[in-house]
Amino acid sequence: MPKASDLKTGDVVEIAGAPHVVKKLEAKSPSSRGASTLYKVRFNNLITRQKRDESFKGDDFLKDADCQRIAVQYSYLDGEQFVFMNTEDYAQYNLSAEDLDEQRDYLVEGLEGVTALLIEDQIVAIDLPKSVVLPIVDTAPGLKGASASARTKPATLSTGLVVQVPEYIENGELLKVNTTNGKFMSRA
Repeated sequence: MPKASDLKTGDVVEIAGAPHVVKKLEAKSPSSRGASTLYKVRFNNLITRQKRDESFKGDDFLKDADCQRIAVQYSYLDGEQFVFMNTEDYAQYNLSAEDLDEQRDYLVEGLEGVTALLIEDQIVAIDLPKSVVLPIVDTAPGLKGASASARTKPATLSTGLVVQVPEYIENGELLKVNTTNGKFMSRA
């Protein structure tokens, strides 16, 4: 049973008999002495996909949900279904585009390092790796002599994701992008 103070993004807990995944955490320190830290948590119900906001004290206990985590690889898009393959037994699992929400902007065929959450042998969610490598398909031409200063320009990546990149980046380059905040990290 995890404490509220030990929660991390991606953890799965049971609330009101249903599994919920932690999407966003915010710690609020009170200004008065002796008061405990409050944790505001945004959950997504893994069955109904509804969002739920809760507040907990740091020493509140939550119940672990009964789920299984397996390593999968993103294989391909089949209509509106994203197909993932178990890297051990090659079983295939499908998730719809609406189930993935913003995560689909980081999926490229053959992407490894993805963790699937299974409940009763049904895939309900995925955890992406911390960063992915994506090629640029459209950006303004790079400037000669541009330094790595804070000046940026928008770049559209192969999945349709638009990120801000330094001025010296050119079309066709591979970029490393952070999957938690969607920001440019470095050239790949």
